[in-house]
Amino acid sequence: MSSTFDVVADVIAQTSEIPREKITPESHAIDDLGIDSLDFLDIVFALDKKFGIKIPLEQWTQEVNAGKASVEDYFLLKNLCAHIDDLVAKKNA
Repeated sequence: MSSTFDVVADVIAQTSEIPREKITPESHAIDDLGIDSLDFLDIVFALDKKFGIKIPLEQWTQEVNAGKASVEDYFLLKNLCAHIDDLVAKKNA
C-alpha cells in the first residue's frame, strides 16, 4: 500500500493544498483533512488518471447512503488505497 498511499497523498496535497506531512494512512479525507465534496471529486479524477482506473465514487456514495458501507470504508485513506489497489489488480487481471 505504501506506493499507492504516496501517490494518493501527493495528489491530495497538490489538489487541496493540505501540507503533505499532515496526510497519513489513518487520515479521514473529510473529518481529519477537511476535504469538501468538490475537492474530493477533483482528487478522484486525478487518481483515475494516475492509476488508469475508474473509481466508482457514485456507487460508493450510494453504498454509504444505503447503510451498506461506512464512510470510513472509502474515506479513511488506508481503506481508499486498498480499494484503489483492488481496482488496479482487477484491471490488470
